[in-house]
This record gives sequence, C-alpha cells and structure tokens, in this order.
Amino acid sequence: MTVLTKILSIVIAVILGCGGVIALFYGMNLFVNRLPHKWRSQILPWVYLAPALLFLTAYLILPTLNTIFISFLDKRSQNFIGLNNYIFAFTSQTLLVAFRNNLLWLVLVTGFSVGLGLIMAVLMDRVRYESIAKSLIFLPMAISFVGASVIWRFVYAFRPEGSQQIGLLNGIITSLGFKPVGWLVEQSFNNVALIAIMIWLQTGFCLILLSAAVKGIPKDIIEAARMDGANEWQIFWKITIPMITSTIAVVATTVVISVLKVFDIVFVMTAGNQGTEVIASRMIKEMFNYRDYGRGSAIAVILLLAIVPVMISNIRRFRQQESL
Repeated sequence: MTVLTKILSIVIAVILGCGGVIALFYGMNLFVNRLPHKWRSQILPWVYLAPALLFLTAYLILPTLNTIFISFLDKRSQNFIGLNNYIFAFTSQTLLVAFRNNLLWLVLVTGFSVGLGLIMAVLMDRVRYESIAKSLIFLPMAISFVGASVIWRFVYAFRPEGSQQIGLLNGIITSLGFKPVGWLVEQSFNNVALIAIMIWLQTGFCLILLSAAVKGIPKDIIEAARMDGANEWQIFWKITIPMITSTIAVVATTVVISVLKVFDIVFVMTAGNQGTEVIASRMIKEMFNYRDYGRGSAIAVILLLAIVPVMISNIRRFRQQESL
C-alpha cells in the first residue's frame, strides 16, 4: 500500500466517521422533532447523551463489573473461590509491602507537591519574570511518566566504586570525595528516590492551579491586613490559605488519585524489585506475569475502592462550589 493510498484511507475514515456522527445526531434530532411537543424536552437530552453513555457502558462499566466477577474466581477463572483472592491480598507479605509503599507515596508526593506548589505560587506572585519561572517549573508535566523515568535513570545511574560514574548524582558526590550510591538498590531510600520523580512531575501542576487561586484573592483584603499590622507570614496563614482551601483540597485529591494509580515510574525504574512494589505494579505482575486473573482482578478492585472515595469527595466539592 502506497503512502498516498494510506493517506486517502485515513481521510475517508475521518470523513465517514465524522459524517456518521453528524448524520446520527441529525437523524435523531429530526425524529425527536416529529414527536409530540410534551415529549421533546424529555427525550432530546438523552438523544445527545446516548452515544456517550453507550461507549461509557461498553468500555468502563461492563469491564469493571467483569473484573469484580473475576476477582471471586480462581487463577484460570474456572471455579468460584469466594473471598480467597482478597484474603491473599491482605495477608501476602509482598502486597503488604506494596500497601505500605503506596501509603508512603501518598504522604510524601501529596505533601511535597502541594506544599512546594503553594509556596512557589505565593512567592512567584511577586516575581518580575513570573511567566518564565512558571513555565520552567511546569515543563516536566509535558513529559510522560515513562519519559521522566528514563531521564531519571541517568540521574540515578550507578557504577561500582573506582569506575567512571555516568549518573548525575553519583558524579556529583564522587567529585566531592564520597562513595557512589546505588540509589535504586538501597532499600533504605530507593522508594524515596522514586517518589522524588513524581514530586518533580506534579509540583508544576500544583503550582499553576494554586497560583490561579492566589491571584483570585482580592487585593483589598491583603492591603487591609497589612494596614492592620499583619506581616507576610500572618497573611499567608490567616488569609491566603483559608481563602484557597477549596482549591488546595481539589489539587491534593487530584494528586492522590494519580499517586494511587502510579505504575510507570516503578515499572521503568525498578520493575517493583528491591522493595519498591506498589499496588498497580503488583496487579500487573499477578495478571500478566503469573497469569493469575483472580488475584490480579482482586487487586484491581481494591485499587478501585481506594480511589472511589477520593473521586466522590472531589465531585461533592465541585457541586458545593457550583452552588456557591
């Protein structure tokens, strides 16, 4: 197939796809207009929602229900074994380590990303070249988790003592007279080394959102506080933080959801070895490496149950903001 034929096929597919969607909506709209007037307002919204609901059901709801069902079956999904897979998940030493690591990720990534983002948002509000500084800090967000992991593999690269170090960190510390460190091997801090990558990625995201919230604080309130004798530290704690609490909560919960699903960084950097396993990486191993579909599905359901309350909290907060 020539390049011209491929391009022509793509163009035809796009035209037919877009044309099909337009024809579908136009035809359904025409059908609704022929109905009695009292029914139109009730049926018309569903006409536009139906395709999205169909895809949502086919690609999200049904697979989720199927995963829950498989989680109660054995390794080959042939026999019903009840809660055995869930009992395994909460008694296996490997998975307990994964839960512990995920908790560590949650605390450190959320705390440092949101904290650093907030501090920089307040400080950069007074910087002359604010847009340039924000762009540089936000730049890692344009990199995928896999791409960032590849970059940081070179930062953490380790060679035995006496060899020429190609890793940035080991190059620095050996030039200062210290021994090279196996950042990804030493279990005392290899999880922290991985967590630093995600903090690097998420801080820019937190900065941009929190900066917008800080700029939304009325200037007259801050000026009034200064006239009353409040210093910058008091303004930060008594005015800035209380007035952007809702934004901080939304940003924090968004980061929490990302952290709970973290997989790419661990997979690329250590493949979950050396005590760096997290829930998502263990789920992939059980499902695809060991072909234990029951256990893999059970871990997936546990991960889903951990994320759902955070999502519900976010939705409630959005609704409260809309009502205000």
